[in-house]
Amino acid sequence: MLSVKDAETIIFNHVQPLNQEHDLEIVDLLTAFHRILATPVISSLDFPHWDNSAMDGFAVRYEDVQNSNAENPTILEIVEEIPAGYQPQNTIKKGQAARIFTGAIIPKGADTIVMQEKTKLQENQVFIFATPQPQEFIRHQGDFYQAGKELLPAGIPLNAAEIAILAAAQLSTISVFRRPRVAIFSSGDELVTPEQTLKPGQIVDSNQYALAALVKESGAEVLMLGIVKDNPTALTETINYAINNSDIVLSSGGVSVGDYDYIANILAYLGAEIHFRAVQMRPGKPLTFATFPNSLYFGLPGNPVSALVTFWRFVEPTIKKFSGINPGWEAKFLKVKSHSELKSNGKMETYIWGKLNLNDGIYEFQQTSGNLNSGNLINLSQTNALAILPVGKTLISPGEETLVLRIG
Repeated sequence: MLSVKDAETIIFNHVQPLNQEHDLEIVDLLTAFHRILATPVISSLDFPHWDNSAMDGFAVRYEDVQNSNAENPTILEIVEEIPAGYQPQNTIKKGQAARIFTGAIIPKGADTIVMQEKTKLQENQVFIFATPQPQEFIRHQGDFYQAGKELLPAGIPLNAAEIAILAAAQLSTISVFRRPRVAIFSSGDELVTPEQTLKPGQIVDSNQYALAALVKESGAEVLMLGIVKDNPTALTETINYAINNSDIVLSSGGVSVGDYDYIANILAYLGAEIHFRAVQMRPGKPLTFATFPNSLYFGLPGNPVSALVTFWRFVEPTIKKFSGINPGWEAKFLKVKSHSELKSNGKMETYIWGKLNLNDGIYEFQQTSGNLNSGNLINLSQTNALAILPVGKTLISPGEETLVLRIG
């Protein structure tokens, strides 16, 4: 049985990110949100595009106002008013100033802005009551970015700030990676859909819906293949279709060692390289990972909590790395104080679900209430973190630090 660390290493070493030559899509700004930038962006524009004012006030020559104070204000003649979007018409000469507004172009001759709160306007004159700093409140052309340099690197998600930058750079279409395609199916004779009437011994297939939501949240497309009965022929057909029509396959159930757990044999029959079938973790021990030439296969446990924990621990970072995110695809771990007493038998790396709360500026982990059982889906509600007890650790006392995996 593999350790969690060894399983993680094997999985991530087999994840090859999407290719910049073959896996690109051109999208417009309105559809680029949350997509992954495929190629670096370089702009032909400086930011700011020109010297401009960071404040409402007056554009002046510093040498004219360097000795200004409340008792001896400098009096300057106003020769122009410059709102944003207006091209200045005058050069500021000795004893002159221009009324200027935030974002407006600095007129020739001026080298400093005096904020309006330190002035008094009287007809066509302005009284300066304080000495500004040289170059104060001037945003110089190229201060934020110089044309020709890299504006945005490849491999980053395009969120609101990045979309704004692209729009400001007048880039209306963008090269992004295509979305990974993830096939999902559940196996088991006992499973029914939410629409069906439950009969004795049957279970509603919640895994497929939860996994589909998590896959979409990870930025991938979902190929839903439904419930497959514990029938070798049906499973073989479904898996064969999945590996030929998706980048990553997620199945839940059928990967343990029971008489009706056929998936490992079917994977071998279809030519998979099976890298492991169990991981030293709880919940989530019966996890299968296999590879085909053009797809990755995760055989997740059937128990709902086990399926979700293994997704958060292994599958989510796999999808993100595959999608081209770099850096930032890795799982997010924190060391925080535990509010609860956390227990384990010490034989497995143990994952305890609960909530990460911010109290007085300090994060604390609180174990969820109720029965912590891999079949108990109910108390997963509002979970946002998994506390991790390593092998050999049987107790974490309240107030003691613990490692947590942030989720959601």
